[in-house]
Amino acid sequence: MKMELTEYKTLILPLKDKLYRFARQITQHDGEAQDIVQEVFIRLWEKRNVLKQYKNVEALAMVITKNLSLDYLKTKRSKNTVLEEANTSLDHYTPEFHTEMKDTSRRMRNIFSTLPEQQRMVIHLRDVEEVEYEKIAEITGMSINNIRVKLSRARKTVREELLKQENYASGNR
Repeated sequence: MKMELTEYKTLILPLKDKLYRFARQITQHDGEAQDIVQEVFIRLWEKRNVLKQYKNVEALAMVITKNLSLDYLKTKRSKNTVLEEANTSLDHYTPEFHTEMKDTSRRMRNIFSTLPEQQRMVIHLRDVEEVEYEKIAEITGMSINNIRVKLSRARKTVREELLKQENYASGNR
């Protein structure tokens, strides 16, 4: 059964921001992430005649986004991060708070960039995008058990590294 334009707009277009954040997280490049999302939309439009056969079109869109983003990484050999830039609309907070938030965001991006690719992807999907384990399994092709292990290891690494940095900064070397 063919999907009409209005149904496509209602079902697919609302995914734009989520797909962009996911592509941006993997590629670490704004323009490339936008191009990837456009390519995902094109591919989904080309598949509109068969989209209703898929149980979860959002998961399909995420898989296409992941694959295109990883293809980009293979050609550009870029590094990626999980966290986006800190929200700069915190004007009502003190300058000290602002500076501390930027510093924490920078440190988190640095820590996340050292994680293995699959751990970065899993922690982004689960903790940033708040995607359910079942959907992460569909997107990544990993078992739920494997996802839990990678997520646990990623969180442990991040926690330990943050503690190390905080102890170093406070002089408790």
